[in-house]
Amino acid sequence: MSIRNFSRIALLSGAFSTLTAVAVLPIAANAGPVERRVVREVTLPAGTLLPLSLDSYVASDTSNVESPVRAHLRRPVIVDGVEVLPAGTPVSGIVTESQRSARVKGRARLAFRFTSMSVDNDHYRVRTSSVVRQAQGTKERDAKTIGIPAGAGAIIGGLTKGGKGAAIGSAIGGAAGTTVVLSTRGKEVRLGRGAAVAVRLLQPVRVAI
Repeated sequence: MSIRNFSRIALLSGAFSTLTAVAVLPIAANAGPVERRVVREVTLPAGTLLPLSLDSYVASDTSNVESPVRAHLRRPVIVDGVEVLPAGTPVSGIVTESQRSARVKGRARLAFRFTSMSVDNDHYRVRTSSVVRQAQGTKERDAKTIGIPAGAGAIIGGLTKGGKGAAIGSAIGGAAGTTVVLSTRGKEVRLGRGAAVAVRLLQPVRVAI
């Protein structure tokens, strides 16, 4: 056998040895066990109650229609003994109505609803009932505001000019009280972070758990 042929055989032998060595290396030497996530879909029926705590501040005098509203579940939602939505599940929505209190007529009003929620990094569109709040009326307060200055005016007028003076004083005092009422806005609706509210689903939602 010539030296050249011997060299070629040696090279081929070395190449096969290398390939064999590579072939016998464990392919998944560092691979851990394969984790499989078992997914089950559960339907939250229409009418399901969602007890929420607000994460946003909303108010009739500062919030605008379409302003975002965020909240989270105060406690888990369970269907047939299965926890579908854990406590803390975030939900998002929008302000649908915001009316500031008027100076004479018209009480403040605020409304919002929720449109989405997130569960295990999955996002779901939802349609809920609205949270609606309206400010209390101020008729009793306004009556007192008008009545007190009128009474004081009557006393002062009576002391100075008798009965006629009492009538004049009462009219002047009442006018002053009316001016205060006309220049003062009524109460506003304000809900701070942590405020407890509740809505219901208006449509069923299928959730993967």
